[in-house]
Amino acid sequence: MLPNIGKQVLTTILKHENKTTSYKLGLVRAINDLVLTYPGVARHNQDIAVPLLRIAELWAAYYWCFMDESQPIYQGRPTQRDGTVRNDISFRPHLTRLRAEWQRVVQTKVEPADGFFLFAEMRSPRRRTTYPESLLLAYDNAIREIEQAVKKPIRFVGQGEWSVFLKPDRLERLPATVMSLPGTSPKDVCVVVSASLWQTFHQLSLYIEALAIHEWSLFTEGVVRESANPITRGDIYSLLTARPDNRRPLSWERNQVDILLLEQVTFTCPWTQRRITKPSQYDLDHLLPLTLYPINELWNLLPVDRHFNQHIKRDRVPSKEKLAGAEPYFAASYSLYSKSLPLNRVIREDAALRFLGLKNSPDFAAQLAQHAVAFIGEVSDARYVNRF
Repeated sequence: MLPNIGKQVLTTILKHENKTTSYKLGLVRAINDLVLTYPGVARHNQDIAVPLLRIAELWAAYYWCFMDESQPIYQGRPTQRDGTVRNDISFRPHLTRLRAEWQRVVQTKVEPADGFFLFAEMRSPRRRTTYPESLLLAYDNAIREIEQAVKKPIRFVGQGEWSVFLKPDRLERLPATVMSLPGTSPKDVCVVVSASLWQTFHQLSLYIEALAIHEWSLFTEGVVRESANPITRGDIYSLLTARPDNRRPLSWERNQVDILLLEQVTFTCPWTQRRITKPSQYDLDHLLPLTLYPINELWNLLPVDRHFNQHIKRDRVPSKEKLAGAEPYFAASYSLYSKSLPLNRVIREDAALRFLGLKNSPDFAAQLAQHAVAFIGEVSDARYVNRF
């Protein structure tokens, strides 16, 4: 039975509450995306501590498409106070500067989903080091500013102050019964999402996502109708649903796999069980396709048979039976990654940011394979994706 109170709360927030900015819509969408990111957490039926930092990172990606310096798309009506015109959203100057710095650094065609791409890059300590200090500083400043803005809808969402969420606090000061997301630091300031509300998000994630984006499109259309840059709700919907392409070359990962192949290590394709002994035989496949969820973490990248990947799998996921049958081959490939010091370090680092309960023991590869299969299956079920 679905938790009716949770449904009523979310429906009221999305459709009926007064909104002066899109903050409340962004908050609901971010929590929903985090539920989709960690589907296994719902099985524990505990209150969940969500770092404000994680919500802020997602907001940077959501609002990125509205930060064009020459044609800003407002997310609330600018107000004049004390003779100064104030921005519609408090973090617009910081996020606009970040977008401008990103365009200066990458010097490629601007895409509305670049915020998602940058967010994924900054989540990886290894990849952060590949960017100049000026971009890292602009990113950290923007995230700090957004993190402060996130507190406002947490406080005022629902009927009155603190009616849906309690005041955020550091994880170390929260009750021991509260479960935290993977990678949360004791010093991270978190908002606690009740177990019943988390379950509602988990069970209705597609509906919540669709309604949040629909209402966000309507809200923004109403705001910009009176501006010098009127756009339709369809245009806004396209911006809000844009997803990044795989512009980041996987050259580092491929080089590491190629080195293992040169050392006579043999991989086995998890889909065809064909042996992979040389670079020309494989693609580095996203087990969970980028079109479904943009994850470049190493556990999601495995050598697979090139012909099968390009002509059969493509951007689909396997059936439940094929996915279950692939689990021992995932584990075998993860074990081979451990033969490379750089790959072993990175896969453990990436896995710690994604999964709960992994133990640093001899069966780490088998544990990780089990978690990966469960994660891919749960995300695929939630998205009703095309399978092969």
